[in-house]
Amino acid sequence: MKPAYIKRLALELLEKFPDEFSKDFEKNKVLVTKLSTISTKNIRNRVAGYITRIVEDRKKENEEES
Repeated sequence: MKPAYIKRLALELLEKFPDEFSKDFEKNKVLVTKLSTISTKNIRNRVAGYITRIVEDRKKENEEES
């Protein structure tokens, strides 16, 4: 289970920059660093991982609806 602050940060970034993130974790790590003020590598990676998972889930839902 992810702490609430990780989820909140991830959802805020996805809301502000919906088209920036992808299913690529490495790319998302760089974007999280660029687009936020997160100071530690651990938190950055957890936020990027959660964003990656959300993006993958959304793409699966869209494919199932098609």
